[in-house]
Amino acid sequence: MGRPRFWDPQGERFGGIPTYPWQMAPADLLTRRQLRARGLRPGGQDVAAQIMWRSRRSTSGVRVAYLYRPDLAKPVRPMTEGRRRALAAALAARRTCPACGRDAGYVLPAHLGVCLPCADAVDLAA
Repeated sequence: MGRPRFWDPQGERFGGIPTYPWQMAPADLLTRRQLRARGLRPGGQDVAAQIMWRSRRSTSGVRVAYLYRPDLAKPVRPMTEGRRRALAAALAARRTCPACGRDAGYVLPAHLGVCLPCADAVDLAA
């Protein structure tokens, strides 16, 4: 059968970074999401390896997930009151309709740019 397309543990073919196919990466390396689930962040360390797989979602046809060493990772910074307020303001801005100024109670659809009642009003007027 031969080796998988993205098998390059020495990092000779894909940008000098050790590369593994989907679900074949070493267990001692973690993605950002896996680090976060353990309460960790990369903390400035270089990428240790990458996972590559074919995908129709990507314009290049290939997607990449970077892998990091958990022993070099740092704890996630705690949420401060200022960061909490800033996050709340950013989320509120995503829910506020620019046309009517009301909080829609949901994130406004990006393709509409306004709340659903305002979008319906524009459709009815047209």
